[in-house]
Amino acid sequence: MERSFVMIKPDGVQRQLIGELLAKFEKKGFRLAGAKFMKVSEDLAKKHYGEHEGKPFFGELVEFITSGPVFAMAIEGPNSIAMIRKMVGATKPEDAEPGSIRGDYVSYMGKNIIHASDSPESAKRELALWFTADELIDYTRSVDAWIYA
Repeated sequence: MERSFVMIKPDGVQRQLIGELLAKFEKKGFRLAGAKFMKVSEDLAKKHYGEHEGKPFFGELVEFITSGPVFAMAIEGPNSIAMIRKMVGATKPEDAEPGSIRGDYVSYMGKNIIHASDSPESAKRELALWFTADELIDYTRSVDAWIYA
């Protein structure tokens, strides 16, 4: 079982795509282990995009992600990180396959509606930035565990 960090960015929220995009992950068999509808602070944005600090587009990333509310999620399931990345599609919309989220919903790279962790290391780091341990559901210890057995 893997857990990935997924975020619907301000443009996806503005376009009212939260339910539709979450449904895609749930229909694939993944489950939501945590979620927050929130406004991102500049400090959190800079930490989230820390690997890009010093690059010419860093300021634009921070400005965009803080421009409106986001829907942050912890999504889990077998091989979830790689499978969710495939569902999300390539960062550049012109490279995103039809049927992927970006292939179907995005026409401009600067507004690509969704973020998903790209590796187990990134997922661990991002989940720790966006969620505390008590904000995440541990299905193995949950009353609801029988539903997913």
